Amino acid sequence: MSIDPDAALSAAPTTREGTWTERDVILYHLGLGAGVDSLDPAELRWVYEKTLRVLPTFAMVAGQGISAGTATPAGLNLPGIDIDLRRILHGGQSVAVHAPIPAAGAATISSRVADVWDKGKAAVIVLEQTAMNGDGNPLWTTAMQIWARGEGGFGGDAGPDVPNAVPERDADKVLVSPTSTQQALVYRLSGDMNPLHADPAFAKTAGFDRPILHGLASYGVVCKAVVDGLLDGDPTRVRSFSVRFAGSLYPGETIETAVWRDGDTLTLLATCPERDGQPVLTHATMEVR
Repeated sequence: MSIDPDAALSAAPTTREGTWTERDVILYHLGLGAGVDSLDPAELRWVYEKTLRVLPTFAMVAGQGISAGTATPAGLNLPGIDIDLRRILHGGQSVAVHAPIPAAGAATISSRVADVWDKGKAAVIVLEQTAMNGDGNPLWTTAMQIWARGEGGFGGDAGPDVPNAVPERDADKVLVSPTSTQQALVYRLSGDMNPLHADPAFAKTAGFDRPILHGLASYGVVCKAVVDGLLDGDPTRVRSFSVRFAGSLYPGETIETAVWRDGDTLTLLATCPERDGQPVLTHATMEVR
């Protein structure tokens, strides 16, 4: 197993065409727990085509389709990168939204290795995707951090040091997001069919008591909570959203998100109250309009 940063960073981007429909958007939102109160107009706007809005985190699955295993761009079949897929973790995720995501549409999606960092005992591969609409204008840019355990030590740059501090004051808002016991089973239909999120026996072999919720589902749940709770239900007010995945969540548990606001910058910390405040998402910031 090896990593050649020069080969990975100099490789030409791969491109594909992606399309999505209102059904895809609605299914994605249902996988985040939207629509539990089907008589609430604030919930219907996420799950009813007549008033449908699109969360920026839909970019994680837009035009992806259903595939087995982890939903990683290019499947890590990348020039200069030969690593054991059993030793990778989805360490972090960000999205920058350049224009409102339409409820149905198409885009040309390009993927490339944007960075490779040497953390000593691990390598971090930053996979960047950019989506362009039919007019050639950007819709979104995402960056996925893949931690490859045991692949560091190649003498590369360690990457930026991102502080994990939250303000030393009470949060301005605390948002509570219950999840349902079947939520992972719904969310996986948006693209990530990894049995870790459905098969109890498989989850036990991976060291979990039972199937866990997708990290990207937690990412979307928190985004929805902030949009509903602080941004008047308007997803177009989100400029960017960046997190690190700090812990697993079992479907049926709660995500509690503390929010500190400083102008147009929100600092977030998502935890699980059922497990004594164990972190779920850390190093989390959202830029808003």
